[in-house]
Amino acid sequence: MINSGSTAFVLISSALVALMTPGLAFFYGGLVKRKSVLTIMMQSFISMGLVTVLWALLTFSLAFGTDQGGLIGGMEYVMMNGVGFEPSTVYGTEIPFVAFFVFQMMFAIITPALITGAFTERMNFKSYLIFLILWSILIYAPLAHWVWGGGFIAKLGAIDFAGGTVVHISAGMAALASVFVLGKRKNAEHLPHNVTYVALGVGLLWFGWYGFNAGSALAANGQAAMAFANTDIAASMAMVTWLLLSWMVDGKPSMIGALTGAVAGLVAITPGAGYVTPSSSFIIGIIAAVCCFYAIKFRIKMDWDDALDVWGCHGVGGIVGSVLTGVFAAKEIGGFSGLMEGNMALFVANIEATIIAGLFAFIGTYAILIIMKAMMNIGVDEAAEKDSLDRILHGEEAYTF
Repeated sequence: MINSGSTAFVLISSALVALMTPGLAFFYGGLVKRKSVLTIMMQSFISMGLVTVLWALLTFSLAFGTDQGGLIGGMEYVMMNGVGFEPSTVYGTEIPFVAFFVFQMMFAIITPALITGAFTERMNFKSYLIFLILWSILIYAPLAHWVWGGGFIAKLGAIDFAGGTVVHISAGMAALASVFVLGKRKNAEHLPHNVTYVALGVGLLWFGWYGFNAGSALAANGQAAMAFANTDIAASMAMVTWLLLSWMVDGKPSMIGALTGAVAGLVAITPGAGYVTPSSSFIIGIIAAVCCFYAIKFRIKMDWDDALDVWGCHGVGGIVGSVLTGVFAAKEIGGFSGLMEGNMALFVANIEATIIAGLFAFIGTYAILIIMKAMMNIGVDEAAEKDSLDRILHGEEAYTF
């Protein structure tokens, strides 16, 4: 039976998650050079259009259709067939199935957009559109099915409340693969052109993340409220920790550092938001900030041109969150006991899920890009990178002065 309160809550949460993609566009847009801001913002916004079309036509069915051997969903929901007013007997049993469809669609939209921060200024727009289609079908849909659609990772016993493996580990490891395939920019100097855009973007992301995590309860209940609180606590603790780290290590209390820390905390709490206690979320925030901070230092030392640190923030943050969910899951919160409550099986299952998701996203993305690179020119030429990608690729400029 449909619960009107839960339905309203999930629809509002869906709108909050939808806002995160424009937030990501501002976050990334502020971090890049002035002459490339429209190019990277376009990559986020076009995901809202193209992935929605794919989701309705095919990928929702591949992710949440009837399980086929633990690997992929069936085709019964192609073209939204059977996605209507009545609740599913499996997913969100208090809300219309179409509300669940909409909520999950917002996750599918933002995940590939996250990857773009790693290969900024290196992929032309036509190639990005092809990559977006292939990645959504070949990487995101199977992984979502494995974890949330009754696939083999779910059968291992692993848990992921709101997307630590499906969204963040997959995007972070895909980002790292793209760095290795596309190589370095000719001018890899990191020059954030508008820190106020970065702050606006993080504000929108943080705001939307409450829908991202709390909405994953798929009901207006206590678990949703706990997920909301845990989300804010972990993000805040990570922000403060990162600020102190950057102050001690780099000598200045960096604004961008504090904002990046908040995002790292948001990423890390995502898989466990509805499964852990608030006291655990404090610890998760601290560990996430430390691990992601030093992951970025390691990336710099290795000279990987992950321009906006997608791997260091989302990949490493997602791994930390997934593993710590297996440690801190509390039965009183979400019905699962982790290592701290004596359940070694959940801890092991989450480590297995973390490894599988990371390897699948990395190897799959690497293969997609290598094949694309063999068949077409996927990069931008040196003259375009030196001049203005915005003008060369899109015929527009963000600033006309």
